[in-house]
Amino acid sequence: MLARVAETLYWMARYLERTENLARLINVNANLILDIPKKTILGWEPLIDITGTRANYEERYNNFEERSVMKYLISDVESPVSIANSLKWARENARTVRDVIPREAWEQINGLNHYARDQLNVAMSKRGRFSYLNEIILRSQTIVGQLSGTVNRDQGYVFIRLGRNIERADMTSRIIDVRSASLLTEENIGGLRPFENIQWMSVLKSLTAYQMYRQAMQARVRRSDVVKFLFQSQRFPRSILFCVQQMERSVQSLPDYEAILRRIHQAKRLIQGAELQAYDQTMLHEFIDQIQIELGNIHEALNNQYFLTGRINSQEEKKQAS
Repeated sequence: MLARVAETLYWMARYLERTENLARLINVNANLILDIPKKTILGWEPLIDITGTRANYEERYNNFEERSVMKYLISDVESPVSIANSLKWARENARTVRDVIPREAWEQINGLNHYARDQLNVAMSKRGRFSYLNEIILRSQTIVGQLSGTVNRDQGYVFIRLGRNIERADMTSRIIDVRSASLLTEENIGGLRPFENIQWMSVLKSLTAYQMYRQAMQARVRRSDVVKFLFQSQRFPRSILFCVQQMERSVQSLPDYEAILRRIHQAKRLIQGAELQAYDQTMLHEFIDQIQIELGNIHEALNNQYFLTGRINSQEEKKQAS
Protein backbone atom coordinates (compact mmCIF):
# COMPACT_ATOMS: atom_id res chain seq x y z
CA MET A 1 0.00 0.00 0.00
CA LEU A 2 1.21 3.50 -0.83
CA ALA A 3 2.37 5.51 2.18
CA ARG A 4 0.10 8.37 1.12
CA VAL A 5 -2.97 6.13 1.07
CA ALA A 6 -2.15 4.56 4.43
CA GLU A 7 -1.76 7.99 6.04
CA THR A 8 -4.97 9.27 4.48
CA LEU A 9 -7.06 6.33 5.71
CA TYR A 10 -5.54 6.67 9.19
CA TRP A 11 -6.42 10.36 9.45
CA MET A 12 -9.86 9.89 7.91
CA ALA A 13 -10.67 7.47 10.73
CA ARG A 14 -9.21 9.79 13.38
CA TYR A 15 -11.24 12.78 12.22
CA LEU A 16 -14.47 10.74 12.09
CA GLU A 17 -13.85 9.44 15.62
CA ARG A 18 -13.02 12.95 16.84
CA THR A 19 -16.28 14.27 15.40
CA GLU A 20 -18.40 11.66 17.16
CA ASN A 21 -16.56 12.03 20.48
CA LEU A 22 -16.95 15.80 20.54
CA ALA A 23 -20.63 15.71 19.63
CA ARG A 24 -21.30 13.25 22.44
CA LEU A 25 -19.25 15.28 24.91
CA ILE A 26 -21.14 18.52 24.23
CA ASN A 27 -24.52 16.84 24.71
CA VAL A 28 -23.50 15.20 27.97
CA ASN A 29 -22.08 18.45 29.35
CA ALA A 30 -25.35 20.24 28.62
CA ASN A 31 -27.30 17.58 30.51
CA LEU A 32 -24.83 17.67 33.40
CA ILE A 33 -25.26 21.41 33.84
CA LEU A 34 -29.01 20.86 34.16
CA ASP A 35 -28.53 18.14 36.80
CA ILE A 36 -26.13 19.83 39.22
CA PRO A 37 -27.14 22.51 41.79
CA LYS A 38 -27.61 25.98 40.31
CA LYS A 39 -25.15 27.49 42.79
CA THR A 40 -22.38 25.23 41.50
CA ILE A 41 -20.29 26.71 38.70
CA LEU A 42 -19.27 24.13 36.13
CA GLY A 43 -19.96 25.71 32.76
CA TRP A 44 -18.34 25.04 29.43
CA GLU A 45 -14.70 25.83 30.10
CA PRO A 46 -13.74 22.19 30.92
CA LEU A 47 -14.58 21.20 27.35
CA ILE A 48 -11.82 23.46 26.06
CA ASP A 49 -9.35 21.80 28.43
CA ILE A 50 -10.48 18.35 27.28
CA THR A 51 -9.60 19.26 23.69
CA GLY A 52 -6.17 20.48 24.83
CA THR A 53 -6.45 23.75 22.89
CA ARG A 54 -6.88 26.37 25.62
CA ALA A 55 -4.07 28.59 24.28
CA ASN A 56 -5.59 28.57 20.81
CA TYR A 57 -9.03 29.35 22.22
CA GLU A 58 -7.82 32.24 24.36
CA GLU A 59 -6.09 33.84 21.37
CA ARG A 60 -9.46 34.21 19.64
CA TYR A 61 -12.09 34.40 22.39
CA ASN A 62 -12.12 36.52 25.55
CA ASN A 63 -14.62 34.51 27.61
CA PHE A 64 -15.86 30.97 28.24
CA GLU A 65 -19.55 31.69 27.82
CA GLU A 66 -21.71 29.01 26.27
CA ARG A 67 -22.10 30.66 22.86
CA SER A 68 -18.36 31.29 22.45
CA VAL A 69 -17.43 27.74 23.43
CA MET A 70 -20.13 26.29 21.18
CA LYS A 71 -18.93 28.32 18.23
CA TYR A 72 -15.36 27.15 18.81
CA LEU A 73 -16.33 23.48 19.20
CA ILE A 74 -19.04 23.22 16.55
CA SER A 75 -18.91 25.76 13.74
CA ASP A 76 -15.51 27.50 13.76
CA VAL A 77 -13.60 26.14 10.75
CA GLU A 78 -10.41 27.77 12.09
CA SER A 79 -10.65 25.78 15.30
CA PRO A 80 -8.40 22.69 15.08
CA VAL A 81 -10.89 20.60 17.06
CA SER A 82 -14.31 21.81 15.89
CA ILE A 83 -16.86 19.45 14.39
CA ALA A 84 -16.89 21.56 11.21
CA ASN A 85 -13.10 21.34 10.86
CA SER A 86 -12.92 17.63 11.68
CA LEU A 87 -15.61 16.80 9.13
CA LYS A 88 -13.98 18.99 6.52
CA TRP A 89 -10.75 17.01 6.85
CA ALA A 90 -12.51 13.66 7.14
CA ARG A 91 -14.24 14.43 3.84
CA GLU A 92 -11.05 15.66 2.20
CA ASN A 93 -9.16 12.54 3.22
CA ALA A 94 -12.01 10.29 2.10
CA ARG A 95 -12.19 12.11 -1.25
CA THR A 96 -8.58 11.35 -2.05
CA VAL A 97 -9.04 7.61 -1.40
CA ARG A 98 -12.47 7.17 -3.01
CA ASP A 99 -11.11 4.22 -5.01
CA VAL A 100 -10.09 2.43 -1.78
CA ILE A 101 -13.23 2.76 0.35
CA PRO A 102 -16.77 1.71 -0.65
CA ARG A 103 -18.70 4.30 -2.62
CA GLU A 104 -21.51 4.19 -0.06
CA ALA A 105 -19.09 5.12 2.73
CA TRP A 106 -17.79 8.07 0.72
CA GLU A 107 -21.36 9.24 0.09
CA GLN A 108 -22.17 9.03 3.79
CA ILE A 109 -19.06 11.01 4.75
CA ASN A 110 -19.78 13.63 2.09
CA GLY A 111 -23.42 13.80 3.18
CA LEU A 112 -22.47 14.19 6.84
CA ASN A 113 -20.15 17.07 6.01
CA HIS A 114 -22.90 18.83 4.05
CA TYR A 115 -25.46 18.24 6.81
CA ALA A 116 -23.15 19.62 9.50
CA ARG A 117 -22.39 22.71 7.43
CA ASP A 118 -25.95 23.40 6.24
CA GLN A 119 -27.52 23.04 9.70
CA LEU A 120 -25.15 25.32 11.64
CA ASN A 121 -27.95 27.74 12.50
CA VAL A 122 -29.77 24.87 14.18
CA ALA A 123 -26.60 23.75 15.93
CA MET A 124 -25.99 27.16 17.48
CA SER A 125 -29.47 27.36 19.02
CA LYS A 126 -30.13 25.76 22.38
CA ARG A 127 -33.35 24.23 21.13
CA GLY A 128 -31.87 22.59 18.04
CA ARG A 129 -28.41 21.67 19.28
CA PHE A 130 -29.32 18.35 20.90
CA SER A 131 -31.01 16.93 17.79
CA TYR A 132 -28.21 18.28 15.57
CA LEU A 133 -25.51 16.58 17.63
CA ASN A 134 -27.48 13.35 17.88
CA GLU A 135 -27.71 13.30 14.09
CA ILE A 136 -23.95 13.82 13.87
CA ILE A 137 -23.40 10.89 16.27
CA LEU A 138 -25.84 8.60 14.44
CA ARG A 139 -24.37 9.32 11.02
CA SER A 140 -20.81 8.90 12.32
CA GLN A 141 -21.69 5.51 13.76
CA THR A 142 -23.35 4.57 10.48
CA ILE A 143 -20.10 5.30 8.64
CA VAL A 144 -18.07 3.25 11.13
CA GLY A 145 -20.53 0.39 10.68
CA GLN A 146 -20.32 0.63 6.89
CA LEU A 147 -16.54 0.56 6.95
CA SER A 148 -16.52 -2.36 9.38
CA GLY A 149 -19.03 -4.34 7.34
CA THR A 150 -17.86 -3.67 3.79
CA VAL A 151 -14.10 -2.99 3.64
CA ASN A 152 -11.70 -5.80 2.75
CA ARG A 153 -9.63 -6.92 5.72
CA ASP A 154 -6.41 -5.75 4.12
CA GLN A 155 -3.78 -3.21 5.07
CA GLY A 156 -6.13 -0.32 4.36
CA TYR A 157 -8.57 -1.52 6.98
CA VAL A 158 -5.70 -1.95 9.45
CA PHE A 159 -4.85 1.76 9.19
CA ILE A 160 -8.52 2.69 9.63
CA ARG A 161 -8.62 0.64 12.85
CA LEU A 162 -5.35 2.09 14.08
CA GLY A 163 -6.56 5.64 13.53
CA ARG A 164 -9.91 5.01 15.21
CA ASN A 165 -8.43 3.33 18.29
CA ILE A 166 -5.60 5.78 18.92
CA GLU A 167 -8.04 8.71 18.68
CA ARG A 168 -10.53 6.93 20.93
CA ALA A 169 -7.91 6.15 23.58
CA ASP A 170 -6.66 9.73 23.52
CA MET A 171 -10.15 11.18 24.02
CA THR A 172 -10.95 8.75 26.83
CA SER A 173 -7.80 9.81 28.68
CA ARG A 174 -8.60 13.50 28.19
CA ILE A 175 -12.16 13.15 29.46
CA ILE A 176 -11.03 11.32 32.61
CA ASP A 177 -8.22 13.80 33.24
CA VAL A 178 -10.25 17.00 33.01
CA ARG A 179 -13.51 15.68 34.40
CA SER A 180 -11.87 14.06 37.42
CA ALA A 181 -10.00 17.30 38.17
CA SER A 182 -13.18 19.40 38.04
CA LEU A 183 -15.45 16.95 39.85
CA LEU A 184 -17.58 18.35 42.62
CA THR A 185 -16.39 17.68 46.13
CA GLU A 186 -18.46 17.23 49.23
CA GLU A 187 -17.37 20.65 50.47
CA ASN A 188 -18.43 22.73 47.50
CA ILE A 189 -21.82 21.06 47.11
CA GLY A 190 -22.80 21.47 50.72
CA GLY A 191 -22.35 17.82 51.65
CA LEU A 192 -24.73 16.55 48.95
CA ARG A 193 -22.67 13.58 47.87
CA PRO A 194 -25.16 12.32 45.25
CA PHE A 195 -24.10 15.17 42.99
CA GLU A 196 -20.55 13.81 42.99
CA ASN A 197 -21.97 10.54 41.63
CA ILE A 198 -23.83 12.50 38.95
CA GLN A 199 -20.51 13.90 37.80
CA TRP A 200 -18.94 10.45 37.59
CA MET A 201 -22.01 9.29 35.70
CA SER A 202 -21.36 12.12 33.24
CA VAL A 203 -17.83 10.77 32.70
CA LEU A 204 -19.32 7.39 31.81
CA LYS A 205 -22.05 8.86 29.64
CA SER A 206 -19.51 10.97 27.74
CA LEU A 207 -18.16 7.62 26.53
CA THR A 208 -21.53 5.84 26.30
CA ALA A 209 -20.21 3.61 29.07
CA TYR A 210 -22.84 3.82 31.81
CA GLN A 211 -24.81 0.62 31.12
CA MET A 212 -21.68 -1.35 30.29
CA TYR A 213 -20.09 -0.17 33.53
CA ARG A 214 -23.06 -1.35 35.55
CA GLN A 215 -23.02 -4.74 33.83
CA ALA A 216 -19.29 -5.25 34.29
CA MET A 217 -18.75 -3.80 37.77
CA GLN A 218 -22.17 -4.56 39.29
CA ALA A 219 -21.64 -1.69 41.70
CA ARG A 220 -22.85 1.84 42.20
CA VAL A 221 -21.01 4.64 40.44
CA ARG A 222 -17.88 5.55 42.37
CA ARG A 223 -14.53 7.01 41.47
CA SER A 224 -12.25 3.99 41.92
CA ASP A 225 -14.47 1.64 39.92
CA VAL A 226 -15.11 4.14 37.11
CA VAL A 227 -11.40 4.87 36.67
CA LYS A 228 -10.51 1.16 36.70
CA PHE A 229 -13.24 0.36 34.17
CA LEU A 230 -12.29 3.12 31.73
CA PHE A 231 -8.57 2.41 31.91
CA GLN A 232 -8.32 -1.33 32.32
CA SER A 233 -11.44 -3.03 31.00
CA GLN A 234 -10.58 -5.67 28.41
CA ARG A 235 -14.17 -5.81 27.11
CA PHE A 236 -15.42 -2.24 26.82
CA PRO A 237 -14.50 -0.87 23.34
CA ARG A 238 -13.70 2.64 24.60
CA SER A 239 -11.48 1.70 27.51
CA ILE A 240 -7.86 2.67 26.99
CA LEU A 241 -6.55 -0.87 27.47
CA PHE A 242 -9.05 -2.26 24.97
CA CYS A 243 -8.02 0.34 22.36
CA VAL A 244 -4.33 -0.44 22.90
CA GLN A 245 -4.99 -4.18 22.56
CA GLN A 246 -6.87 -3.55 19.30
CA MET A 247 -3.86 -1.64 18.00
CA GLU A 248 -1.62 -4.51 19.10
CA ARG A 249 -3.67 -7.03 17.09
CA SER A 250 -3.98 -4.76 14.06
CA VAL A 251 -0.36 -3.75 13.62
CA GLN A 252 0.91 -7.34 13.51
CA SER A 253 -0.63 -7.81 10.07
CA LEU A 254 1.63 -5.06 8.67
CA PRO A 255 5.21 -5.52 7.44
CA ASP A 256 8.10 -4.36 9.64
CA TYR A 257 5.86 -3.74 12.61
CA GLU A 258 8.37 -4.48 15.39
CA ALA A 259 9.17 -0.87 16.35
CA ILE A 260 5.49 0.04 16.60
CA LEU A 261 4.70 -3.11 18.56
CA ARG A 262 7.38 -2.24 21.13
CA ARG A 263 5.71 1.13 21.67
CA ILE A 264 2.30 -0.49 22.00
CA HIS A 265 3.62 -3.03 24.51
CA GLN A 266 5.16 -0.23 26.55
CA ALA A 267 1.79 1.55 26.75
CA LYS A 268 0.03 -1.72 27.55
CA ARG A 269 2.38 -2.54 30.43
CA LEU A 270 1.92 0.97 31.82
CA ILE A 271 -1.87 0.63 31.86
CA GLN A 272 -2.01 -2.92 33.18
CA GLY A 273 0.48 -2.25 35.96
CA ALA A 274 -1.24 0.82 37.38
CA GLU A 275 -2.73 0.51 40.89
CA LEU A 276 -5.44 3.01 40.08
CA GLN A 277 -7.41 2.65 43.30
CA ALA A 278 -4.41 4.05 45.20
CA TYR A 279 -4.00 7.14 42.98
CA ASP A 280 -5.00 10.56 44.27
CA GLN A 281 -5.82 13.31 41.76
CA THR A 282 -2.20 14.42 41.30
CA MET A 283 -1.00 10.85 40.70
CA LEU A 284 -3.87 10.20 38.30
CA HIS A 285 -3.04 13.34 36.31
CA GLU A 286 0.64 12.34 36.06
CA PHE A 287 -0.36 8.83 34.99
CA ILE A 288 -2.63 10.20 32.26
CA ASP A 289 0.19 12.44 31.05
CA GLN A 290 2.35 9.32 30.70
CA ILE A 291 -0.38 7.56 28.73
CA GLN A 292 -0.77 10.48 26.35
CA ILE A 293 2.99 10.53 25.81
CA GLU A 294 2.90 6.81 25.00
CA LEU A 295 0.01 7.31 22.56
CA GLY A 296 2.01 10.09 20.94
CA ASN A 297 4.98 7.74 20.65
CA ILE A 298 2.80 5.12 18.95
CA HIS A 299 1.60 7.74 16.47
CA GLU A 300 5.17 8.88 15.78
CA ALA A 301 6.30 5.30 15.25
CA LEU A 302 3.48 4.73 12.75
CA ASN A 303 4.27 8.01 11.05
CA ASN A 304 7.96 7.25 10.69
CA GLN A 305 7.45 3.67 9.53
CA TYR A 306 4.49 3.86 7.18
CA PHE A 307 3.37 7.40 6.32
CA LEU A 308 4.50 9.77 3.60
CA THR A 309 4.83 12.67 6.06
CA GLY A 310 7.23 10.69 8.23
CA ARG A 311 9.35 9.64 5.26
CA ILE A 312 9.60 13.21 3.96
CA ASN A 313 10.60 14.46 7.40
CA SER A 314 13.19 11.70 7.68
CA GLN A 315 14.70 12.63 4.32
CA GLU A 316 14.88 16.30 5.28
CA GLU A 317 16.58 15.43 8.58
CA LYS A 318 19.17 13.34 6.73
CA LYS A 319 19.85 16.24 4.31
CA GLN A 320 20.31 18.66 7.19
CA ALA A 321 22.61 16.23 8.98
CA SER A 322 24.78 15.85 5.89
